[in-house]
Amino acid sequence: MLPIAQTPEPPYYAVVFTSHPGADQDGYAETAHRMVALASRQPGFLGIEAAGSDPQIVVSYWRDAEAIRAWKAHAEHQLAQRLGRERWYGAFRVRVCKVE
Repeated sequence: MLPIAQTPEPPYYAVVFTSHPGADQDGYAETAHRMVALASRQPGFLGIEAAGSDPQIVVSYWRDAEAIRAWKAHAEHQLAQRLGRERWYGAFRVRVCKVE
């Protein structure tokens, strides 16, 4: 279980990722753990929270929109995104929010 993120005073950003699992989950758990570890080392990362299993909701917190763009463009994260679209998610949605 992930702890509740200790975020700073606003403003900052939240990326809300909601998903339903697909039929093929081979390699998903390992990749998800790797992405959390990798994201936590990115400049501007503030924390992460997760809840549920179907749907699963993962919220990551970031200092600013530029930090989110850099994480989205990270090569290993892009590979995980592609695998998610092709194999792991039956459906998903990403929402970016400014926390004020």
